Amino acid sequence: MQYRTLGHTGVQVSSLALGAMNFGAIGRTTQAEATAIVDAALDAGINLIDTADMYSDGESEEMVGKAIAGRRDDIVLATKATMPLGDERNHRGSSRRWLVTALDDSLRRLGVDHVDLYQMHRWDPTTSDEETLSALTDLQRAGKIRYFGSSTFPAHRIVQAQWAAREHHLGRYVTEQPSYSVLQRGIESHVLPVTEQYGLGVLVWSPLASGWLSGAVRAGREITTSRSTFMPQRFDLTVPANRARLDAVEQLAQVADDAGLTMIQLALGFVTAHPAVTSALIGPRTLDHLHAQLAAADTVLSADVLDAIDAVVAPGTDLAAHEKFDTPPALLDPALRRR
Repeated sequence: MQYRTLGHTGVQVSSLALGAMNFGAIGRTTQAEATAIVDAALDAGINLIDTADMYSDGESEEMVGKAIAGRRDDIVLATKATMPLGDERNHRGSSRRWLVTALDDSLRRLGVDHVDLYQMHRWDPTTSDEETLSALTDLQRAGKIRYFGSSTFPAHRIVQAQWAAREHHLGRYVTEQPSYSVLQRGIESHVLPVTEQYGLGVLVWSPLASGWLSGAVRAGREITTSRSTFMPQRFDLTVPANRARLDAVEQLAQVADDAGLTMIQLALGFVTAHPAVTSALIGPRTLDHLHAQLAAADTVLSADVLDAIDAVVAPGTDLAAHEKFDTPPALLDPALRRR
């Protein structure tokens, strides 16, 4: 396992981090299975575990808490807030009112007195940066969080939040968690240059592109990944973007074969090769999934292999731009771009 410094924090984290989104109802993972995955991940050298309050309505946090009991101090523990929890209109977002409550609830579910990294799951356009950063700074001073970060923020919002922190003399985001894979490279043109400029640690999610790069999706085969069950539109081959992805996957499979690598090793080795990336979040649903992904822990792609990947999917290109979560709202809703 490789280790890298998380931004400018001085904290050392593994280049592969364990994402716990599949723990609980989402991945149909039991507590025993989740604990076995955590055990194996820690034994392999992973020291960062990432979850969120909204994963299976808090069940993921509860499972993580039980799985790490007795060894909390050896783990860099991260969770997230802002996504809706229930129907109550104020049980969401980045207001001080909600974050104070949401963090206390997360700490209770995790069974800990603090988290190492508390992340804003999405940018909340209804709340000012000053409001959010002020609340996070106070929570940090209270000892409930060590650091705070953002997740899936557009590049301009990352910059704005850094400016607001300086302007109002508040703590600042020290990490960003964007989506990044061989098939979704758009952040190379805007987000990653900004994170490098501000010295942010970068924890990338979906490096296997929801299963497209797991090796399970190939031309002429029935698509059987778990994501195809509850996100069928992402694998519908009548959609032009999905046909483009399948064509790219076939070419990438040849690149992997020529290099003597699995598709998973190629995919994870690609994202961790970028100098702006600190860790790639893997989200195994089973122990077999975990072991297949751990095989990429020490994968270092040669320049020739990286060039071959660039020839298949050009740098800065998203093959499914409509699936991005950092698109400005005005590009999605015509009413927001017309007077």
